[in-house]
Amino acid sequence: MGSSSSSYAPKTVYLDVDGKVQRVSVSEGLMFFTAVSGGLAGVMTICHHSYLSAEKEQCSNKEDMFQNVLSQVAEQFSRAFRINELKTEVTNRLAMLEKRVELEGLKVVEIEKCKNDLKKLRDEMTSRGGARVNCNCKYNFTDDGKKLSPRRDVPSYPKYTLSQETIEALKKPTFDVWHWEHNEMLSCLEYMYHDLGLVKEFNMNPITLKRWLVRFNQLCTNDDQMMYGMIHLCNLQEKLTMTDMCILMTAAVCHDLDHPGYNNTYQINARTELAVRYNDISPLENHHCAVAFQILAMPECNIFANIEPESFKQVRQAIITLILATDMARHGEILDSFRQKVDNFDFTNEEHVKCLKMVLIKCCDISNEVRPTEVAEPWVDCLLEEYFMQSDREKSEGLPVAPFMDRDKVTKPTAQIGFIKFVLIPMFETVMKVSEL
Repeated sequence: MGSSSSSYAPKTVYLDVDGKVQRVSVSEGLMFFTAVSGGLAGVMTICHHSYLSAEKEQCSNKEDMFQNVLSQVAEQFSRAFRINELKTEVTNRLAMLEKRVELEGLKVVEIEKCKNDLKKLRDEMTSRGGARVNCNCKYNFTDDGKKLSPRRDVPSYPKYTLSQETIEALKKPTFDVWHWEHNEMLSCLEYMYHDLGLVKEFNMNPITLKRWLVRFNQLCTNDDQMMYGMIHLCNLQEKLTMTDMCILMTAAVCHDLDHPGYNNTYQINARTELAVRYNDISPLENHHCAVAFQILAMPECNIFANIEPESFKQVRQAIITLILATDMARHGEILDSFRQKVDNFDFTNEEHVKCLKMVLIKCCDISNEVRPTEVAEPWVDCLLEEYFMQSDREKSEGLPVAPFMDRDKVTKPTAQIGFIKFVLIPMFETVMKVSEL
C-alpha cells in the first residue's frame, strides 16, 4: 500500500451543470471530496448519470440502426419470397390454361372428324338409296313410294290386357284419362285400332303400329279416345267407310303434335319461325301435319306402308284437311258450312262426309267440357295456365293480349261460360242432328 503522502495525479473534469460546461481540477481526490462534502457527491452523481446516459443513447442509436437494417432486410426477403410465390402461381395457372387449350383443341379436332365422318356416311347413304327430300325438320320424307318392310324389333312398352269394363269405358265420354298411366293409354289406343278393324283393313304390321304409337311418347290420348267414343255412340261404323274411320282416328292422334304452347295469334304477332315458314296461315296446324308425316315417313313407323301409293295420297290429303280444320280461326266458316248440309245430310255425298269429319275432329279437339267435372276440371286448369303464360309473354314483348287469356281479367268460371255457351254447345247440338239420321 502507498504512504499517506502519496496522492493522485491532478485530473481535469468537465461537468455539465445547468446547461453550462465547467472545468474542475482535482489534485487530491479525498481532500476535494471532504472540502465540498455532500455537494461533491451530488456533482459526481450527476457526472456518473450523464456518462451512462450518453453511453445508453449511443447504444440505443446503434440498436435502432441495426433494427432498421434488419427490418429492411426482412422486407426485401418478404418481397423476394412473395415474388417467387406469385411466379409459382402464375406459372401453374399458365400451365393449366395451356392444358385446357390443348384439350379444347383436341375436342375441336374430334368434332370436325365426326362431322366429316357423318358427311361421308350421308353421302354414301344418298348414293345407295337415291335422292331424298331435304328438310330442316327432325324427320325426312320418303318419296319413292315403295313398300318398306318394317324392322322386327318390338317396342318395349308393356302390353296390358284390357278388361271388359275398360273396353266399355273407352267408348264413353266419361272415360277418365287421369287414372291411367301413359303406357296403359298406349295399349288402349292400340286396342282402338284393332277393334275398329283398321289394322286388318290396311294390312298394318302390329309391331309397326306399336312403334308408331311409341313415337308419340308424351302424346295425350284424350282427343282420340273421344273420337273412338263418338264413332261408337253415333253408330258411325255403319255409316262411314273404313278409310273414313282410319282418317278420323289418325288425325285425332296427330292433330296436336309438337305443340309449342303458344297459339297462332302469338306465332303471327311475334313473327316466329313457324309463322314465317307457313306464311301466317295456320302455323301450328301446318306444323302438326308436317311432324305427323315426318314420323310416318320413317320405315319403322309407317303404318300405311302396305297400301297403294294412290290410296296413301288420298289418306294423307284427308288427314291434312282435318288437322287444318282444328284452327279455331276457321270455326265459324266450318260450322256454317256444316249447318247448310245437316238438314239434308247424305252419307253418300263425299262433300257432306268431308264436312262431317271436319266437325267431328273439332268436337274432339274441344271436348273436355262435355266430360264429367272431375275429368274436365284438370284440363281447364292446364289450358288456363297455358293462356296465362302466353299473355304474360305477350305483355313482356309488347304484343296484343287477348282478354280471355289475360290473368288480370279472366277467371275460370268466366272463361268457361262464354266458351261453352257460344262455341261448344252449338257445335255438339248440330252434330246430334246427324247422329239421329
